[in-house]
Amino acid sequence: MALKNINPTKTNAWSKLTNHFNDIQNINIKDLDKEPNRKEEFSLKLNDLSVDFSKNRITKETLNLLVELAKEVDLKDAVEKQFSGEVINVTEGREVLHTALRSTSDEPLLVGGKNIKPQIQAALRKIKSFSNKVISGKWKGYTGKSITDIVNIGIGGSDLGPDMVVESLKYYKNQLTTHFVSNVDGDHVSEVIKNLDPETTLFVIVSKTFTTQETISNAETIKNWFLKSATIFDIPKHFVAVSTNLEAVDNFGIDKANVFPMWNWVGGRFSLWSAVGLSISLSVGYDNYKALLEGAEEMDLHFKNEDFDTNIPVILALLSIWYNNFYGAETEAVLPYSQYLSKLPAYLQQAIMESNGKGVDRNGDAIEYQTGTIVWGSTGTNMQHAFMQLVHQGTKLIPADFIGYKESLYGLDDHHKKLMANYYGQMDALAFGKTKEEVHLELKVAGDEAKIATLLPFKVFEGNRPSNAILFEKLTPRSMGKLISLYEHKIFTQGVLWNIYSYDQFGVELGKELAKKLLKTQ
Repeated sequence: MALKNINPTKTNAWSKLTNHFNDIQNINIKDLDKEPNRKEEFSLKLNDLSVDFSKNRITKETLNLLVELAKEVDLKDAVEKQFSGEVINVTEGREVLHTALRSTSDEPLLVGGKNIKPQIQAALRKIKSFSNKVISGKWKGYTGKSITDIVNIGIGGSDLGPDMVVESLKYYKNQLTTHFVSNVDGDHVSEVIKNLDPETTLFVIVSKTFTTQETISNAETIKNWFLKSATIFDIPKHFVAVSTNLEAVDNFGIDKANVFPMWNWVGGRFSLWSAVGLSISLSVGYDNYKALLEGAEEMDLHFKNEDFDTNIPVILALLSIWYNNFYGAETEAVLPYSQYLSKLPAYLQQAIMESNGKGVDRNGDAIEYQTGTIVWGSTGTNMQHAFMQLVHQGTKLIPADFIGYKESLYGLDDHHKKLMANYYGQMDALAFGKTKEEVHLELKVAGDEAKIATLLPFKVFEGNRPSNAILFEKLTPRSMGKLISLYEHKIFTQGVLWNIYSYDQFGVELGKELAKKLLKTQ
């Protein structure tokens, strides 16, 4: 039995939420903040992670009604079905088991009557052994030199996930330099290979079917470049694949021993936890890659076992639905206060918008309510000097997640204090704003009395703009795993509540088909 099919807008909880919204829609965060213990009551912790959602336009009643909605659409049942390997990606006839890739439990998990845990463990052992060989220099290229550069060739989930994590964990990287080629734009691949040495470069081709147009075009171009100085017999020393199409991989010239598995029960945009993450393991070492998986599993267990009212991904998903479906907010911003996380917004755009950008429900009927939010963002403090003007004083309501770290990695404390002062300052400014009276006083003190009448309206901040503070102790592989897993479960929760299938992506097909037709006519 697949996921239950419940239109959220026809539930009792939704009609209660609608009435409740009509009562409190003009509520002000500044007033709510005066409540004693507001911060404690609207914060959650999971070891080194704390989430403060007190700066939202919600009361205890809002939260209770949102949790009631989650219960009424039977989110609990959906979570059980996902983790136990039921076919919840119904339109593609697949299980959704990226959580299994990081599970350390020995409990069997059956797909098609077979326990998949041994396959997962075997793949991890293969990743470990291969990474260790390349990093230690034991793996030699065709002239006997050790590898210095890794190039990941993939697109979508086979690129965005590994690329984002390698960038985020740069502090932990070893001597290898990792590059990513994704776009079918020939200038992209040309820029990457122009400074590489074929004798010391290893290429990882990531494509489940080994037919993806962008990936195979780039792989062929790179192979031709490589063969200008090497022979076809040297290909096995410099090309490995993550794929299921063994025949195509063999035809390319890759040794069968150097093919890593991909599985039907893992969607592309959730695949960095599988052998698709090989470039991560090569870049930061297998131990750090394993820590990334362990962090993700910690969040998996929290999501699976915690009651909804104290469940971090569930609460963040419910808040998103509150703004999207009741306040009519169309977008949400993800704002990491770490330059390392510069690629996180782009990664989350795929994860969230490819998953929940759906206009038909699980019956196949057109939906009359809003689904997937548009996600965008950038790093602090850069974005404070860029688009935050619109978030603070524009006409749109944009809820924001601020992601921060208590400690920096290189220990420049003065810099980190300034960074975190901005992290907290932005959220305060969004929530509490600046009144006419405060602006008036400020201009008066500055001796600008003559300008008060003209400048005053431009300097007022109305505030009452919501945000969540997602705060970790430190950016480590483990905390990174936890953060990515948090957003994965938020996506799943929203898809369940909106009564859509989050794990197919037929929307990417039509443009590709038309491109193929156009190519044939050229």
